[in-house]
Amino acid sequence: MNLIKKTSKQTVIVLIPLSILSAFIEWKRLPISILLGGLIGILNLRGLSKGIEGLVVTYQQAPKVRLIFGSFTRLLIIACVLGILFFFDLINPFGILIGFTVFFIFFVKESLKAAKEL
Repeated sequence: MNLIKKTSKQTVIVLIPLSILSAFIEWKRLPISILLGGLIGILNLRGLSKGIEGLVVTYQQAPKVRLIFGSFTRLLIIACVLGILFFFDLINPFGILIGFTVFFIFFVKESLKAAKEL
């Protein structure tokens, strides 16, 4: 959980000023898209973490099915929400990509730090 907290904290610290600066480029959709991309990354990581914890705690066959079903359900919900927002032209696809990329960079950085400590 420490990895998730560090990654989330650093992502939010960078995404807020980045979205404020992006408001000067396109004030309608880009800032909220950047924040939404980072939020999707953080929530997806937390959901994945909870699913893996459930798998590690119990060694039965049923949690594997539940993990796979939960992962597909989570991805389906993300795809539906993004699809609806794209359809109604409420978000900028490049903003989503920027926000998720910022999250991914911090996640990789913190993961490498944690791996070096092991």
